[in-house]
This record gives sequence, C-alpha cells and structure tokens, in this order.
Amino acid sequence: MEALSPVGRPANSGLQSLLTSPPLAALAVAAFGIGTSEFIIMGLLPNLADSFHVSIPKAGALVTGYALSVTIGAPLVAIATAKLERKLALLLLMGIFTLGNLACAIAPTYNLLFAARVLTALCHGAFFGIGSVVASNLVPRNQRAQAIALMFSGLTLANVLGVPAGTALGQAFGWRASFWAIVPIGFVAAAALFFFVPYQPAGTGSLIHEFRVLRKPEVLLVLAMSVLTSAALFCVFTYIAPTLLVVTQVSPHAVTLTLLLFGVGITVGNFAGGALSDWRPMAFLIAALLTLIASLIALYFALPYVIPAVMMILIWGAIQFAAGAPLQSRIVEQAAAAPNLASTLNQGAFNLGNATGASLGGMMLTAGLSYRQLPIASAIVTFITLTLALISARLDRKHRDARIAEELSIL
Repeated sequence: MEALSPVGRPANSGLQSLLTSPPLAALAVAAFGIGTSEFIIMGLLPNLADSFHVSIPKAGALVTGYALSVTIGAPLVAIATAKLERKLALLLLMGIFTLGNLACAIAPTYNLLFAARVLTALCHGAFFGIGSVVASNLVPRNQRAQAIALMFSGLTLANVLGVPAGTALGQAFGWRASFWAIVPIGFVAAAALFFFVPYQPAGTGSLIHEFRVLRKPEVLLVLAMSVLTSAALFCVFTYIAPTLLVVTQVSPHAVTLTLLLFGVGITVGNFAGGALSDWRPMAFLIAALLTLIASLIALYFALPYVIPAVMMILIWGAIQFAAGAPLQSRIVEQAAAAPNLASTLNQGAFNLGNATGASLGGMMLTAGLSYRQLPIASAIVTFITLTLALISARLDRKHRDARIAEELSIL
C-alpha cells in the first residue's frame, strides 16, 4: 500500500502534492499578508513623515521597531501559546495581526502608529515559528523543507505583488489606505486556516524543557546562521535603491522594475532551495553559501553596468533565499523537543539580522565607504556563515559516527 502523509496524500507525490495542499496554501496566504504588512512601510516612509511632520529617520524607526518587536516578542508569544492547540494558536495570532493593521489604519498620532506596529509584529515570529512546525507535520519527512518553503512563498510573493500594490495604493489614496487593504487579507487568511488546517496538538514539553534546547550547539549554530544570512541580505537590500540610482545610474522607474525582478528571483530561490535542501540539507547549504559569496563578489563588479547589475541582482536574490531555505527546516529537526520555541526564535534571529545588516550598511556609508562596497561586506558576513555551516556539518558527522558505533556495539 502506498504510504500516506498526514493530510492523506501519497508521500511520493512530491512537489505536486505540496502545491495542491489546502493547508499549506492557507499558511502561504497568511504569510503573504504578514509579509506585505512588514515590508510595505518602507515604500510609505515619505508619506508617513509628511503626515506626522517627522523626519525620514524617525519614520524609519517604524521599520526598526517592527524588527525588534519580532525579535524580543517572538519567544514571549511562543511561551504564551506553548500549551495551545497549534491551529488555535495560529488563529489567535492572525487575529492579533488583523487588529494591529486596523489600529495602524486609524492611528491618529505617530506614537500610536508605532505602538500599533509593535502589536502587529508580536504575531510575526510566533506565527512563522508555529506555522513551520505545522507545515512540517503535514508532510513526510523528506518533504519538510519544501513544505516550509511553500509557506514562506507567501512572504516572497508579498515582495513581488503585495508591497508594490500596497505602496501604489498608499501613494494614490494616502498611506492609511494601504493598511485598510491589509485588514481583509487577515480575515481571508483566518478563514482559510480555520477551514483547511487540521487539528494539531500542542507540544508536550514544559517551558523549562523548551529552553533547555538552547543548550544544544546545533540549535545555537542554526540561530547564528539565520542572523548572519539575514544580515548579509539587508546590508545590501536596505540600500539597493540608492545604490542603483548612484552607482548604476538608472532611472527611478528602472529601480522599481529591478526590485520586481528581485522579488521574482527570491520567489524562485525560495522554492528551489526548499526542494534541493530536502535532498541533502547541509551539503546544499554549504554549496549555496559558496555560490552566494561568488554572486556578491560578481555583484560588486557588475554594479556600474546596467544590464549586468540587474541580472546579478536577480541571481543574487535567488541564491540568497535558496541559502536561507534549509535553516527553518533544520531548526525544526534539531530542536524536535521544543519545535515551537526554537522555530519562533529562528524567526527572531532573522529579524535581528535585518536590523544588524541595515545598521552595518549604514555604518559603512557613514564612515565614507561607497554603496558599491556593501556587497563585499555581505560576502564577508556570508563567509562567516559558511564557517559556521562547516562546523555544523562536522557536528552532524560526529553524532552520526557515534550513533553507528553505539549500534555496532549493541550488535
């Protein structure tokens, strides 16, 4: 008899079964809404600054505040929802998301908008953390990375569709319209989760036991790699628009088109990374990081030339997200005793990397370095990530050899 996955589909049906899985599609819709809400603020900063009569840097604090709220709030929310049935936890988090965006849309002052953004961010890390565990449990073991990548495809599609559309809406009708448009996405996502995601019991471990998982070197290595891969991305991506305008010397319209291509690249990379990392996760991660270093160096040389620069940004985005794809599935596997907490902490690690990368790029520019040198800094950060990946692979081999030796001794 053909083996069945937890959703009743043939385990060997591969990517086709993943793409036609209603529970995974529901998770992707929710991820699309959360991703749009997170990144749309970047395109609305001038509008917000004018509306509240604040400077652009102060308006930019809305981005930093969101990221830090995810980083700090994610483990706290994970603890608060640890004993909840996972589907119920996802629905509650989607309710916080919808309420937070509604509060953003009606916020009368900058401080209240900041508070509403912090509220919205509280659901971010915990949702993706719990959602990764749910997605992993819906499919056979050899399809986990693909399932998680499919959920995260909503996040990448938000950069292709949601953010450009929301930014255009905000520019045409005011920034509040953008947040009003996100509210119904929250309702649609909640409905999809309610009807399509099956019941999944809460974790059985105690909170103290959950935190003990952080003593495992393998878990700490994954968290560190998540911070560094995200930092490498945002060191360049945060300043990609001025880089294109100043170094490549393209028009603002061309910047928009390039960012759309970047969104396509990260979407393709997300899917490819999920599929390939199910094959040999650590081998793929190491190969992807090596390729990422090469692509960042190539981007440095390509930036002064329009067509090579645009092509390398597309390729870099794809490789960057392919390299990050194995990390979320690895944290679920390495922290099997506390998947909710560890997976949520991994989302906090990604967001800490967002803030770290943007700060690194900002410090370089403040010190007088050029936009063109940002990819070199990202390549150095990626090299450090590669070093950690090699250490992690060595630990895997050590544990595997010890397990084999133990089995042979029993025989």
